[in-house]
Amino acid sequence: MALYLRLLNFVKPYWVKLVFAMICMSLVAGTNGLTAFIVKPVLDKIFFEKNETMLYVIPIGVVLLYFLKGVFEYLQAYLMGYVGQKVITDIRNLIFANLQRQPLVFFDKTPTGSSISRIMNDVNLLQSTVSDAFTAILKDAFTIIGLIFVVFYRDWRLAIIAFIILPFATYPIVAFGKKLRKISMKAQRSVARLTSFLHETITGQRVVKAFSMEMYENKRFEEENDEMFRIILKRTKIRALSHPIMEVLGGIAIAVIIWYGGKEVISGTSTPGNFFSFTAALLMLYEPIKRLNKENHNIQQGLAASQRVFEVIDREPEILEKPGAIQLGRVSGSIEFGNVFFKYEDKMILNDINLTINKNEVLAIVGESGVGKTTLANLIPRFYDITDGKLLVDGVDIRDVTLDSLRKNIALVTQDIILFNDSIMNNIAYGVVPDQERLESAARMAYAHDFIVKLPKKYDTGVGEKGVRLSGGQKQRIAIARALYKDSPILILDEATSSLDAASEIEVQKALENLMKGRTTIIIAHRLSTIINANRIIVLEKGTIVQEGTHATLIEAEGPYKRLYELQFRESSQKKVINMGKK
Repeated sequence: MALYLRLLNFVKPYWVKLVFAMICMSLVAGTNGLTAFIVKPVLDKIFFEKNETMLYVIPIGVVLLYFLKGVFEYLQAYLMGYVGQKVITDIRNLIFANLQRQPLVFFDKTPTGSSISRIMNDVNLLQSTVSDAFTAILKDAFTIIGLIFVVFYRDWRLAIIAFIILPFATYPIVAFGKKLRKISMKAQRSVARLTSFLHETITGQRVVKAFSMEMYENKRFEEENDEMFRIILKRTKIRALSHPIMEVLGGIAIAVIIWYGGKEVISGTSTPGNFFSFTAALLMLYEPIKRLNKENHNIQQGLAASQRVFEVIDREPEILEKPGAIQLGRVSGSIEFGNVFFKYEDKMILNDINLTINKNEVLAIVGESGVGKTTLANLIPRFYDITDGKLLVDGVDIRDVTLDSLRKNIALVTQDIILFNDSIMNNIAYGVVPDQERLESAARMAYAHDFIVKLPKKYDTGVGEKGVRLSGGQKQRIAIARALYKDSPILILDEATSSLDAASEIEVQKALENLMKGRTTIIIAHRLSTIINANRIIVLEKGTIVQEGTHATLIEAEGPYKRLYELQFRESSQKKVINMGKK
């Protein structure tokens, strides 16, 4: 009930439409009651008393009655449909907004397909709970009240007999409801797993085909799909069983009523019209009770979905702004790490980092894979929060400022370029209204303008999902143009050229030089050849700074930097020899 009441809180902004819908429902219920009520005058006045006047009056009344019923049903269906869809839209917006508040650690741990499933599948299931089931329950409740009045009005003794049996007919509603919610929760988790699987395999088709793993992935999909089939089959069994039970109990009630009512008519205590009016009302009463059972199944399914939905809505992000966090204006770009430690789950990634990066300095971070290079850079925009120590930008602790004002001062270009399925213009001017002159200037500095203007729609050309219609080098230059357009004083380059061929790398490197001018730049590099001209280089090992200096000083000293450089130089020389041999 608490879950359902919480869902109904979303209806409050639309209470006026809801009230009108409920009025229409009550009027529909009234017409249902009148339909049963007029059975008596139809039988007694027309068929038994042969009243000719009533032969014309009652049919006209029936037509008018059903016309009004149709009008009221349309109005209540439209109004409740509006309310239901608005509530679902609001909930979906709320889930997505709260997902956007979550830090990267949440997305590291949560499969993409699971989040998509909650926004799409689970929220769709809520629709039947908030809108369809709610409407049906209210309408059936009003109908039941109206028909109960007719039943007791026609024959209170028969009504008492019927209502002794009636509580047993509600048994499936209560008994199967709890089981259904548990099974529905399992079914939704299964859908989430299947969605995650589909997302991984569809986006990873290049790898699947390269390794000829189509049959393997087919088998994995069949296993997940069969598991979902078994869970849904359990739900189907419960739904299928509840209806026959209600039918049997209803049949017993009707049999008793026919026996007792027929006896009353034969003895002259009651009239046939009265009995058939009572029976019609009772049969009409039985239908909404059966529908309540069906809607209860939908509600239980929706409540199971609501638990998963509210888990996302209620989730507080690990990274929060302090109450009264200040706005950080445009900074000069100095950064200071003071005794910084960072732990991810149970593993310490960074140990006692002490580092000062000066305004407009180009600092390179090198080291073997997994030593914490990217993590160190990700602490600056607070993608992750430090475990201990302090991190200052222009002398201000980044935990004392708003996330938005901090991140406006930082531009990011990574190895895995993320372009959205939109135009080149909107990808460069991401999140703001594009300024054509400024946009073209950024594209020229990124060496992207020349290839853009050759495209069919120039800056209005769509890039496709993840920029699939562009080459690696083109995507990288679009990303650099995006960073130039943002014009932030701090720049983070995370392996920005590592996935490019030699020709593309030259173009991108020239674009990066334009981007780094007048900015504090942190370069995370695997290829040491790309950071030779950095003002300073630091070397990480096991999350600790073990060397620091320029390329010239580090190459002269014995240590990890020299070993990395010699290893790369040797690999590069071997590749050149192999290529010459092929020629």
